[in-house]
Amino acid sequence: MGETIATNKKAFRDFAITEKWECGLELMGAEVKSVRSGRVNFKDTFARIDGGQVFLHNLHIENYAQASYMNEAEDRVRRLLLHKREIKKIDQKAREKGLTLVPTKVYFNKRGYVKVEIGLGKGKKMIDKRETIKKRDVSRDIGRMVKHKNR
Repeated sequence: MGETIATNKKAFRDFAITEKWECGLELMGAEVKSVRSGRVNFKDTFARIDGGQVFLHNLHIENYAQASYMNEAEDRVRRLLLHKREIKKIDQKAREKGLTLVPTKVYFNKRGYVKVEIGLGKGKKMIDKRETIKKRDVSRDIGRMVKHKNR
């Protein structure tokens, strides 16, 4: 993978991600320049399969200032680019297990194309969230103790 532009931290907090796929993102006009400058926000973003295509809803890409009247709507629905057999596979898994499609990050691949990583996620309960936080705190404390002991 190349340079990461934005990561959806809420996705990892609220969902247990099982599988991930790399998708292309259909951008128009000056949106690529806005993405290059890091003006991407994942707040309440989700993906949905509709009519044999995958769409990304609520991905906020800020307007590029120098593009003037050529800007697209900031919160428009964007199409994700996948092969048909991948879409069918994802749709089948999502329906059968009751999972949600959640975008986890936006990045540039080695060739310079904007890619979105989507994952199949099952919503976490409040207890699971607390458990995740507890594990993270314990591992952080252990790391501090090891670091302090090595001094």
